This record gives sequence, C-alpha cells and structure tokens, in this order.
Amino acid sequence: MKWLFVLAISYLLGSLNFSIILSKMIGRDIRKQGSGNAGATNMTRVFGWAAGIATLIFDVLKAIAAMMIGRAMMGDTGICLGGMGSLTGHCWPVFHRFKGGKGISVGAAVGLMIDWRVFAVIITAFLIAALLSKKVSVGSLCAALAVVPATLVFAPRPPMIALAVFGAVLTICRHAENIKRLRAGTEPDFRAGKGIK
Repeated sequence: MKWLFVLAISYLLGSLNFSIILSKMIGRDIRKQGSGNAGATNMTRVFGWAAGIATLIFDVLKAIAAMMIGRAMMGDTGICLGGMGSLTGHCWPVFHRFKGGKGISVGAAVGLMIDWRVFAVIITAFLIAALLSKKVSVGSLCAALAVVPATLVFAPRPPMIALAVFGAVLTICRHAENIKRLRAGTEPDFRAGKGIK
C-alpha cells in the first residue's frame, strides 16, 4: 500500500498549481491570459518576472516535497513514484478542473532529485536552446530530450531511468501544439510582461 499512498499524496501535491493559485490571488486566471497555459512561462509573459519566478519556485518545491516523501518511504522507487505523481498532478490538477501546466518546472525538480548532474545537464540544454532560439518551448523540448541520456550516464538505476523516460515523454506530449507551431514557423518568441497591473 505504500506505493499507492506515495502516488496519491504526490498527485495531490502536484495538483497545487501555483500559476493558477497566484494568478487568482492577483485577480486574473492565468488560463484565460496569454497563451492560456498554467505554467511559469505564461505567468512571466503576463505578469512579469517576479510572478514567473515565484511560480517556478513553488512548483519546484511541491515536487521536491512529493519526491522526498517517496524517498523516505520507499527509496529510489518512492522518488520515481513521487515524481510521476507530481508531474501528473501538475499537468492534470484535480483542484483546478484537470487543466494544468506542461510539467517543465516539475521536470526540473525531477532532474534534481534524480541526480544533481542530471539537473545541470537539462538546465544547460534548456538555457542554450532557449537563448539561441528565443523560444522557451525549444528549450523545454531540448531539456526533455536530454534527461534520459543524462540519467543513463549519471544515475543508471531502473527507478531513475523509468522516471526520466516518463518525464520526457510527458513533456514532449504536452508540447504537441508548440511542436506544430514550430514546424509551421508560427511559434512566438519569449517576452516577459512588465509586471502586475
């Protein structure tokens, strides 16, 4: 029953989507603003850097908390289940009518919990790709593609590999519309908003 508890608690923690929570505190549901995505990138576009960074920090912390609970109960298997649960909750949050983000902030936390070197690889991949392309979606996709080989090199344990594969596949699937726009040449460059108004 431990695995079921870890999955349930991590899904519920993941369902605390802080872009939605913070934007509603501001008075504007982020899912009705900008791109409509409930994530840190759209929060930055609409409300500025402070709101985006706050969203990122809280979303990372909730995922780390889920995986720490899992590790305390089940070791590597618990980290795997906690990461999967928090990713799923973030993307399909029960508290927000199952309309959440694309898993990038939680994916960063997953990389960190797998191994700090995996985190370093995916952050480097994200930054280089995003800066060169000026598109966060390109950075996100490159980070997703980098997480599995990085895990195979630095943390080649079955639960970590399973978590990396799950996170990569989920992230790529959640970016299906971005991929279509990239292929069509219509994906917009990233620009931060000027702050809360």
